[in-house]
Amino acid sequence: MEIQKKKYYRTAEVCQAAGISKPTFFRWLREGTFVDAKRRDMRGWRLFTREELDNIVLHATRINEGE
Repeated sequence: MEIQKKKYYRTAEVCQAAGISKPTFFRWLREGTFVDAKRRDMRGWRLFTREELDNIVLHATRINEGE
């Protein structure tokens, strides 16, 4: 979605890019895994910047090494 010549991503697009489900996404929000979107459209839907999307994808795709 483009608003005022800036690209934004909705929750469904972020989840798809990160390869996670919406329930996982919302659980991570509740747990404070990442900061909620600062922007919302007129319907109240979250709008994420490319940087925010990239941070969520990075978190979702990280590998935990066993200790």
